[in-house]
Amino acid sequence: MRQEGRAATPARRPMNDRDPNETRRHVRIGPRRMPVPRAKLPRMLLGAALVAGGMLGFLPVLGFWMIPLGILVLAHDIPAARRLERAGRRRVVRMIRRWRARRRC
Repeated sequence: MRQEGRAATPARRPMNDRDPNETRRHVRIGPRRMPVPRAKLPRMLLGAALVAGGMLGFLPVLGFWMIPLGILVLAHDIPAARRLERAGRRRVVRMIRRWRARRRC
């Protein structure tokens, strides 16, 4: 039953309940979403190109920011990249929490 004054929210499926063949069409970075190719080969080439370009981050046009973005794109298809992405995400969240705790003191 729906209570008055509350909006109905759609049910979310748990991660392990999703179809493994279902491809995500975007990479989410915070509140922003970036589209990625649906086909596996172009997506992997894009991710590899971003990581390779990030390795040349000392050059003026390229930057080290390309490495994490490439890992996010590769995480769609490669389990090792997925683990790197999760570990990096946990590390960033932990750093932000520590920083906020220090600011409160």
